[in-house]
Amino acid sequence: MHEKVSTPRQTAAFLAVATVMVLASGLAPLDRADWLVENVLPVALLLTLALTGRRWRFSLPAYLAIVMLLAIHELGAHFTYAKVPYDAWLGALTGHSLNTAMGWQRNQFDRLVHLSYGLLFVWPIRELLQRQARLNGAWLALCAVAMVLATSALYELFEWVGGQYLGDDRAQAFLATQKDPWDAQKDMALALAGACACLVIQQLAARNRPGPPA
Repeated sequence: MHEKVSTPRQTAAFLAVATVMVLASGLAPLDRADWLVENVLPVALLLTLALTGRRWRFSLPAYLAIVMLLAIHELGAHFTYAKVPYDAWLGALTGHSLNTAMGWQRNQFDRLVHLSYGLLFVWPIRELLQRQARLNGAWLALCAVAMVLATSALYELFEWVGGQYLGDDRAQAFLATQKDPWDAQKDMALALAGACACLVIQQLAARNRPGPPA
C-alpha cells in the first residue's frame, strides 16, 4: 500500500527543520572536528533530498522518520557519541542510573543511533523501492532490509577510512568503539534488528487497518 506523498510545502518544512537541527548541534560542540566529520553524511542526505524533492518526495511519516533519526544523530554529533550524558540526565530526573541497572560498562548512545537507523530509515528506503523499483510484498521487505544492512556496512567502512586520517584522539571520538572489538558487527546487527522490527510493525498495522466500506 502506497503512503500519500507529502506536498512541496510540507517537504520544504521538514527539510528546514532538519537543517536547523544540524546547525543547532554545531553551537559549541564538544569537539568541532568530530562534529564536522559526523555531519558529512547528514548534509549530503539533506542536499540530495532537496535536489531530488520534485521527483522523489516521500510521505509525511517517512520525512518524520528522517527528522527523528537526524535529531538523535545530531545529539551524538554535538557531544560525540561516546560522551552523550544520557545516564547523568536520567539520574538527575529519577535518581537512578540506567547503566548500573542494565550492567553496562560503556556509553550506549551509539547503539541507540544504529538501532534507530534501522528502525526509522527503513521507512523512506521502503517507499523509494516501492515507487521507483515497483517492488511489493516479500521482495519489497527483503530489499528494504538488505539496503539498510548494506548502507550500515558502508557507514562502518566510512568510519574505518575516516578514522585512519583523524589521529588517535579524533579517531576514537569518531569511531566510538570504546575498545569493543566487535563494535562494527554489533552496530550492523542493531540496524538490521531495527529495520526488521519496523517492517513487522508496519505489516501488523496494515492488517489491522479498516478496509474501505463495501
